[in-house]
Amino acid sequence: MSTTTEQTDRAPTRQRRRRPLVLAVAAIMLAVTALPASADHATNPSEKLHALGHSEHPAQFLGVPAAERRVNSDIAFWGKYAIHGNYDGFRIVDISAPGNPKLVSHPRCNGDQGDIFVWENLVVRSWNSPAPAGRFCMGEPVPVGFEGVHVFDISDVRNPTLVTDVFLPCGSHTVTGVPDLENNRLIVYSNVSSATPGNCPFAPTFDAIDIIEIPLDDPASASRIGEVPLTDGTLGSNQGCHDAGVILGDVNLLACASGHAANVFSIGAPRGGTLEEPRFLYTVEEEERDAQGNLVGKVGIGGRWHSAAFTWDGEVLILGWEPGGGAEARCRADSPDIDKSMFFYDADTGEKLGQWVLPRPQTAEENCTVHNYDIVPLRSDRYVAVSGNYQAGTWVTDFTDPSDPVTVAFSDPPPVEPPNLAGAWSSYWYNGFIYESEIQSGLSVYRLGDEATAGQIRLPHLNPQTQDPALLARGRGG
Repeated sequence: MSTTTEQTDRAPTRQRRRRPLVLAVAAIMLAVTALPASADHATNPSEKLHALGHSEHPAQFLGVPAAERRVNSDIAFWGKYAIHGNYDGFRIVDISAPGNPKLVSHPRCNGDQGDIFVWENLVVRSWNSPAPAGRFCMGEPVPVGFEGVHVFDISDVRNPTLVTDVFLPCGSHTVTGVPDLENNRLIVYSNVSSATPGNCPFAPTFDAIDIIEIPLDDPASASRIGEVPLTDGTLGSNQGCHDAGVILGDVNLLACASGHAANVFSIGAPRGGTLEEPRFLYTVEEEERDAQGNLVGKVGIGGRWHSAAFTWDGEVLILGWEPGGGAEARCRADSPDIDKSMFFYDADTGEKLGQWVLPRPQTAEENCTVHNYDIVPLRSDRYVAVSGNYQAGTWVTDFTDPSDPVTVAFSDPPPVEPPNLAGAWSSYWYNGFIYESEIQSGLSVYRLGDEATAGQIRLPHLNPQTQDPALLARGRGG
């Protein structure tokens, strides 16, 4: 059961029709190219996911000094390129041949997290924590104490350049960008994840989303122009927004996966608000129940909301829960369902519609959470999610009926040896293929052998946290 609070000008609850859940009766037999030797994901236990190419980038999280970490993080796509975030900059990978992705360049910037947003020739990258002495970005010294975002120009994909940086009082854990072409600018929502005194010496009580403006005709003048205050749930302060999802078009919603109480805002018609001044609508909290179904209480200890997305029609909000900071083995058979679930809510009201629970138990050596995901753009009325779940791997879920979601396919790797923080940081559908950012090994590509995604729509580009329904019309040839 979910709880919503402080809803403003609530839209009438939509009478949702029950869509028939069409179960796949047979896998589509797809021709799979010969696997390159580096496609280590080919050995994963899997069902209906076929390993294709792999862009190798070996790294290790634990046991490595922060300044030397180069683990893989999030992904965004522009045309034939995957922009692959990294704790030391980002990699530009040519994915025009998904069976053989090619590294084009790797701009270095050794500040942790490396979450990214791409728009045409610009890449915005998160720097998460105050910089100690001796850090560099594209060869330029980074001032001690800096945290925020860097802006890069990738007009020459083989030789990107650093355009500017924007200092933020609590750093940047993730970024979600919105093109505002009428005003010739990008708006970037920067999320701080955890506003604790140690992480935010300049803003120890910060509990908001930073708003950055990047003029397209002068990106070097990018600046912080405001913030979006977050509303606490019933358990008190949320301590920042881990990640945020935006849907544009006729929906115009911003969902912030903030602590134990996700915040949902309107950023335009029909509910009001603007990109600079989002209008708060409601919060979503979860309740935990024991094995007998008895209510334990509101969830807020040892976990938090991690990511937010919407179905492409804007009807359903999808939230994922992160237990134990993502570093713990919380997808075991005896773990509570909330630790290993993806949740579905009515996007108008926050009313809970259902949840998907990871059906394959993980071992006590595997860090696991429902981490980063996207929704496949389809011509049909089906809802299909592709999710990266750390060492639980990559999963495909049909939630056309949110009250009865069905697992379509998976690729679940064996535990890493020796134990470490590893696995699928992000897994996304993009133009017929699934791209997985594996923390320790690089970028892996899969093809799905199932009819669940029949009628998929090709997109010219994709930032998974920014859904623009106008792209669907373009993909349909409209």
